[in-house]
Amino acid sequence: MQIRNNELVTLSASSLTSTPAFTRTLAVSSDSDLDSELGIGAPIIDSLHCDELDQQRLTLNVLRLDQIHPTLGGNKWFKLKHNIANIRQQGATRILSFGGAYSNHIRALAALGKLLNIETIGIIRGELSKPLNPVLAFARQQGMTLLGIERSLYRKKEEAEFLKGLKRHFGAFHLLPEGGSNALAVGGCVELAKHLQGLPLRMPDFVMLPCGTGATMAGLIRGIGDLEGDKPQVLGVSVLKGRGYLEDRVRSWLPARTHAVIPQWQVLEDFHCGGYARLSPQLASFLQWFETISDLPLEPVYTGKLFYALFQLVAAGYFPRGAEILLIHTGGVHRCSGGASSPAA
Repeated sequence: MQIRNNELVTLSASSLTSTPAFTRTLAVSSDSDLDSELGIGAPIIDSLHCDELDQQRLTLNVLRLDQIHPTLGGNKWFKLKHNIANIRQQGATRILSFGGAYSNHIRALAALGKLLNIETIGIIRGELSKPLNPVLAFARQQGMTLLGIERSLYRKKEEAEFLKGLKRHFGAFHLLPEGGSNALAVGGCVELAKHLQGLPLRMPDFVMLPCGTGATMAGLIRGIGDLEGDKPQVLGVSVLKGRGYLEDRVRSWLPARTHAVIPQWQVLEDFHCGGYARLSPQLASFLQWFETISDLPLEPVYTGKLFYALFQLVAAGYFPRGAEILLIHTGGVHRCSGGASSPAA
């Protein structure tokens, strides 16, 4: 789809014919003790060049969070790092959390548990189908205990009696919410802003990222507010239906009063392509086109919708001529046999 005069019109894959080229550099390196302990590296920055961008003199950089670690790549590390530091300080040795069958959070938590020798338990929405999908198979290989529960029971995940039952079954544990989104997660995502200072030329005019809970976006906004100088506008691409939901979530994590200058921000709600983990024909066509001209890995739930939204906005003339744009690649690419991308729901 393409936005034109506030209306949506069809944009075919055949109209996107350019051949992009990449240049690569590194962002500011990580400096925390936990980053060093786990070998978390500085994210790569890819610069994408194609006719659609060049015609409007747009500069596009991609912050590759998916490349910071072999098993902990993506924004999930930033959401977990302050939580894990707090858990270790408390001396907890068992963590329980919730997620869907293709949860990036469950995958990252399992990997982190193995690296730090912490027991992990994943409560999965729905029954566990065999053979396990690549995400859950990886989590089990990392030593995570998996328990699939029916969706009606899963909806009780925040109820006290349900949690007491889990403690009777598994013993004492530290609870992380679904997706790992809490105040500590937002605090970890504040650190994303420092990587903007490592861009090849200057601070971008726009920063775009996909949003599922709003925690990463809220942390990024807060972090940018702490930076000196010009502030980029932050555009979050909602990957789910529910007009106003993510905007409210983001705002709930932003300070009511602060000395920092909060940048302009907006949640874009027209690119969910049918809802969470839904693959519309337009998105499928776009991803097929993108694979023919780029080896940058995308998946249909988060990063695919991010890039889809970008090219829709470019085609609509949304960005001022000469603008610099940074896309945050939040990871979540898991390959099945045969090369097809699995959704990271």
